[in-house]
Amino acid sequence: MIKVAPSILSADFANLQRDVQMAENAGADALHIDVMDGQFVPNLSFGMSTVADLRPVTSLMLDCHLMIMDPERFVGQFAKAGADLIGVHVESTRHIYHALQLIKDAGVKAEVVVNPGTPLSMISELLPLVDQVLIMTVNPGFGGQHFLDQMVAKIAALNELKQQHGYRFEIEVDGGINDQTVKACYDAGATVAVAGSYVYDSADPAQRIQDLKVATN
Repeated sequence: MIKVAPSILSADFANLQRDVQMAENAGADALHIDVMDGQFVPNLSFGMSTVADLRPVTSLMLDCHLMIMDPERFVGQFAKAGADLIGVHVESTRHIYHALQLIKDAGVKAEVVVNPGTPLSMISELLPLVDQVLIMTVNPGFGGQHFLDQMVAKIAALNELKQQHGYRFEIEVDGGINDQTVKACYDAGATVAVAGSYVYDSADPAQRIQDLKVATN
């Protein structure tokens, strides 16, 4: 059964605590927080203050996905704010290994993120270091996009590398995830699914979280 990390990018910002606690009560395994700077992606979203505000109101793992340029500048601040896992894009910095080391040194789980057009060869040297790899299944920056079917083969290839070398990292997928697409991702080797609009744009978000789990049971 796949772990589910609802993305608060699609939550009701005026009732964020309510929506976060709903997800926790519904059996979510983590909370996905998309951080955007308007440069790496053409959108703006949450910052470390949001993480700090959410930390006291939920026991869920806070999975902070940094879609920002030169993320190593802010890793320490997100760790201090209460992040449990920090994800950085291989495309966002010239010093990706250093960025991941900073995350680990801060006592936080480290994740490397790859965009749809980025080959796995770009992260092969990083795999022994990370706790999680995030495969973007849409182009990053906006919620509500359609799942890119071509990414299923990429998930499978990453899982094959994981099995060959005995790596223990989680494989997370993000973008266009619903009760149909999550099954293909899970069968290919994904262990964590991020879902935003599928969960929060529905009349029954709690049921949608369960639907994702049932689809991969």
